[in-house]
Amino acid sequence: MDPEITALTQETGSTLVALMTTDDWPAARDAVLRVWQTRQPEHAAAVDAELTADRQEAAGAELLAAPDRDRVRAELRAQWQATFRRLVAAHPEAVAELRALRAGFTPPPVSPGARTAAGA
Repeated sequence: MDPEITALTQETGSTLVALMTTDDWPAARDAVLRVWQTRQPEHAAAVDAELTADRQEAAGAELLAAPDRDRVRAELRAQWQATFRRLVAAHPEAVAELRALRAGFTPPPVSPGARTAAGA
């Protein structure tokens, strides 16, 4: 896969996971679902369920000590990076949608011990 596309899928996955415990989550979730509804509507319900479960996992991880919290976040990032990579491999035209999705959201700054809206 093209290095630029690989970077895009990695950034998009990382941003999505970072947004899971913020007030921007509903909009981010809806944006991701729109991509699937457009490109792989037969998988949209499964992606919706995965987003819901992963958000709950990310919110729960906010209560863990740093090493465990970081491990959970890393696992979720890797999962979504791979999911976006598979989407682009199957539907190269989805790159434009991922670019728009990535550009529409800025991941929150990471600060040790910070609690976000969902983790507070």
